[in-house]
Amino acid sequence: MKARIFLAFLTTAGLYYVNIMPAIVSGLIEALGFTNQQAGNVASANMYGAAFGALVIIFFIKRLNWQLMSALFLVGLIAVDLISVRLSDPTILTSVRFVHGFIGGMLIGTGFSLIARTYEPDRTFGVLLFVQYGFGGLGIMFIPSLVPQFGTQVLFYSLAAFSVVTFMMLPFLPDYAVDKEKEQAVKKAGNGLLKLPIALVLATIFLFQAANMGLFAFIIGLGEYYGLEIDFISTTLGIASWWGLAGAGLVIFIGSRFGYLKSLLGGIGFTVLAVLALLYSNIPWIWIVSNCLIGITWAFVISYLLGLASRFDATGQMAAMGGFASKMGLASGPVLTAFLLGEDNYELIIIVGAAVIAITALTCWIPSRTQDRLKL
Repeated sequence: MKARIFLAFLTTAGLYYVNIMPAIVSGLIEALGFTNQQAGNVASANMYGAAFGALVIIFFIKRLNWQLMSALFLVGLIAVDLISVRLSDPTILTSVRFVHGFIGGMLIGTGFSLIARTYEPDRTFGVLLFVQYGFGGLGIMFIPSLVPQFGTQVLFYSLAAFSVVTFMMLPFLPDYAVDKEKEQAVKKAGNGLLKLPIALVLATIFLFQAANMGLFAFIIGLGEYYGLEIDFISTTLGIASWWGLAGAGLVIFIGSRFGYLKSLLGGIGFTVLAVLALLYSNIPWIWIVSNCLIGITWAFVISYLLGLASRFDATGQMAAMGGFASKMGLASGPVLTAFLLGEDNYELIIIVGAAVIAITALTCWIPSRTQDRLKL
């Protein structure tokens, strides 16, 4: 379990900004006077960079000295975060955050490939989400209130601090060798027929992440639109993020005992209901329940989706492809949502988000059934 936790930190370091995205977007708007679109562009540039970084690393995973490269990636992340502290121009900051995302994406892809080589990767992804939501909840709860006093540097210093802590964990990670027997079993079972399931699981990851992050990036503004106070919003979002720990914990506990199809359909169904409930965010208790349920189901579903992608090979390349699809979804969500949002069209983005999540119940069907049947 200790190795799973350290591996979770390694992967989280490349995308911790995702878990405090509302604080970053809100902080850029409040402290630097960015517009919704400018703040959304900075957030998306960070995640588009991560997507391309995760894509590039796929081609080197099999022969990568992951210990050395992970150390270099972490140093690069720290350097870019410290540079970001001094920037206030939207265009320059967008470009710099793209570089940060690219480095982080390569680290994420490396981490995902290592997770795919662990025993029961679904549970390791659950540990990953457990770490992300735990520290993400702390960030969302405390960082927004610090921005007015300390400015946006508190955002980037917190990211750099997380990378420093992760760097100190590197020496304690074991070597993750490829399971040759599993690699041969996957090739034999697939026999060239797994292209459609793989494509569909990647599409599912993309759509699910895009819909959720599109709402999550603007969730503070959504709460204010419905008349909620910022302190109430920040506190409840932090608590909701911690509820995500329950979703990750369920994956760690359940594993694959119920199969992928039942687990994913149940999680997606509850996510749709929770998102639609945001239409009644003016009622405080509905706001709280909705965000907490989204926290649980988001962690639950994405853990299974990433685990599902990793089951289709033993080297970790498909897991890294899952990371690429995830980052593309996370990056695209805020851009498309900002376009739909316009002048505070929050009802529209809620309905569209729920519809896209509902579609993922269809796209995940074939890959889930395939994996449940093959049991690779």
